Amino acid sequence: MDFIKGRGAQHNTHNRFLQHSHEVLDDFLNYCEAENEESEDNKTSYLEIFPKTILNKVNSPDVGFSYSMNPYQGCEHGCIYCYARNSHEYWGYSAGLDFERKILYKSNAAQLLEKKLRSRSWIPERIMLSGNTDCYQPIEKKLEITRSMLKVLLKLKHPVGIITKNALILRDLDILKEMAELNLVSVSISITSLSEKTRRTLEPRTASIKKRLETVNKLSDNRIPVNVMMAPIIPGINNHEILPMVKKVSELGATSVGYTVVRLNGAIGEIFTNWVQKAYPDRTNKILNQIKESHGGSLNDSRYGTRMRGEGKFVEQIAMQFKLAKKLYLKDKEPIKLDYSLFDRQQSNQMKLF
Repeated sequence: MDFIKGRGAQHNTHNRFLQHSHEVLDDFLNYCEAENEESEDNKTSYLEIFPKTILNKVNSPDVGFSYSMNPYQGCEHGCIYCYARNSHEYWGYSAGLDFERKILYKSNAAQLLEKKLRSRSWIPERIMLSGNTDCYQPIEKKLEITRSMLKVLLKLKHPVGIITKNALILRDLDILKEMAELNLVSVSISITSLSEKTRRTLEPRTASIKKRLETVNKLSDNRIPVNVMMAPIIPGINNHEILPMVKKVSELGATSVGYTVVRLNGAIGEIFTNWVQKAYPDRTNKILNQIKESHGGSLNDSRYGTRMRGEGKFVEQIAMQFKLAKKLYLKDKEPIKLDYSLFDRQQSNQMKLF
């Protein structure tokens, strides 16, 4: 079967929370082909939702932030390995194609954020803008929800970390520059590969590698601290690129690098397996077996402490390469420490009596 153009997942997996499943039969596909019709609509649809909160408490010891906030659910980027796919099942959709084609957006995100930060109980902690789905995915260009949230953070002088793989972040350079002058922001650009061919296969609707590298350089030139995340490392696909990746982004001004090893929890195991059989038929067994070797013999790994980095000989080789790369290319660079002392919840037009 041919690839579905512009999509990572090539089918919809069953939602584990739903009693009934949907199956497309060969008879229907044959009919559509004979009639020269599409079996399903491949267009992206958008649905506004109205949450009561925007900050999500993160209890995992494997990540370096206390809260995340995600203005969007689902992600049009379509990265085949994305751990956030499983979260789409909580909304009644599939972790497969639905995750890429049914995008939920939170128009009231900025208002919710300001209300929370102004509350007397709020103590400034590390917040990650994104953390689940990309805050600069394509629809952000029109809706500007992320930009409105950054305005709130700047107004109240609250620090934030941002992670994205879209060059659209440069649109908000004016806000980011002001925040950086006060040590209120750090940016992580996710770059999985230096190969555009690999990027198009893994991450079909993300910014090109060229644009992402230019984004690292542009942010750095404007004194905005940039970390590059090579996430995830996928054996047999991009594990050979560690040293050239770190060298390249260091030359462009990145102050630090990080990585994760791919893990395929929940429905993602089925989605990835289906995809890799089509994308890399000659390497399928090697890729899947090395992923299993990195996670105790399973594609799925939920163990705190090991799930993000994995274990075993292959993982040890990755860690050694990153250690060497940092020593060679990042030895004189240090990641920024955000300033939480400037936070001021009283940035309002009316004085409070008490």
